[in-house]
Amino acid sequence: MQTSVTSAPNAFFKGRGTGFNPSNRFLKHSYVSEIPESVDETQVANPQTEIIYTFPKSIINKVESSDIGLEYSLNPYQGCEHGCTYCYARNTHEYWGYSAGLDFERKIVVKKNVIELLEKQLSNKNWVPKPIMLSGNTDCYQPIEREMGITRRILQTLLKYKHPVAIITKNALIKRDLDILKEMAAQNLVHVMISITGTDEKLRQLLEPRTASYKSRLEVMELLNKNNIPCGVMMAPIIPGLNNHEIPNVLKAAGNAGAGRAGMTIVRLNGKVEVLFRQWLSTHFPDKADKVWSQIIDCHGGKVSDHRSGVRLRGEGRIAESISQLFKLSRKTYIQEKAFEFNCSDFNPHASKAQLALF
Repeated sequence: MQTSVTSAPNAFFKGRGTGFNPSNRFLKHSYVSEIPESVDETQVANPQTEIIYTFPKSIINKVESSDIGLEYSLNPYQGCEHGCTYCYARNTHEYWGYSAGLDFERKIVVKKNVIELLEKQLSNKNWVPKPIMLSGNTDCYQPIEREMGITRRILQTLLKYKHPVAIITKNALIKRDLDILKEMAAQNLVHVMISITGTDEKLRQLLEPRTASYKSRLEVMELLNKNNIPCGVMMAPIIPGLNNHEIPNVLKAAGNAGAGRAGMTIVRLNGKVEVLFRQWLSTHFPDKADKVWSQIIDCHGGKVSDHRSGVRLRGEGRIAESISQLFKLSRKTYIQEKAFEFNCSDFNPHASKAQLALF
């Protein structure tokens, strides 16, 4: 019988985005600390990251949401050490029997047979090539990738088949794969979006504790631009009352770094992310917590989350509209948009056979 652990949110671990594990909605039983001062050691043990290996039956996911803009996604990892408090992907960890809280940051599920499954899919005679989003759920360049190298092998495989891919990341580790990205870019097979939520490093360290610094992300963008790799900036999420005033600063810096496009989303706190973010907000910004919370609610019709397609990522209402207008003005002022179209016409489903023929 599986049991989830609900620990008292009385402390935040260094380098972690949250300080506790809310109960898992799919599990019947949970441990609960009624007295914060007497936390059971099972609730806070093993503060280090734990790697869990799995062998899924499929690796490319069909994206049903019309908000995303791409039909397929691929995620080599579940859970993310970056620890972004607002991350919508936290809720997916519950399907694995874990919590959306600390478990999401400390228990990283690694899909060991990614390349085998990818090769099988791309060589299928019925596969129609369309851009695959890499990091549609969790960051493919999160810290564990330095050791695992799965993302690099994914890119090598996609290049071999001449299959297009879109990448979004907030980690400077992507620089390691510059050689592959340059080759893909020369064939219009790749586009990269760098996620940047502000310029205030103190806020970043609280909000996204294990991500690359904003300065490093801008340096990544400059490097990609210098090597003719199409890139843009994604300001997501914009949190009213916390970082919405940073919109002009972010887009100006991104434009100077060579961003050829810019996108945004407004924060939405779905599932257990609501309780996690509320606790984070109350802990780190007690003086403005209520104001920020009310502004988030204003953007989602009286709730902190919204499931309506076409509305949930951009919000609605007075505050959402003012954010949208500021973003559009800043984008027009600072971003020199560059046209880009993925190359799907050179896809080679027989790449593996052709490689074997060389031997």
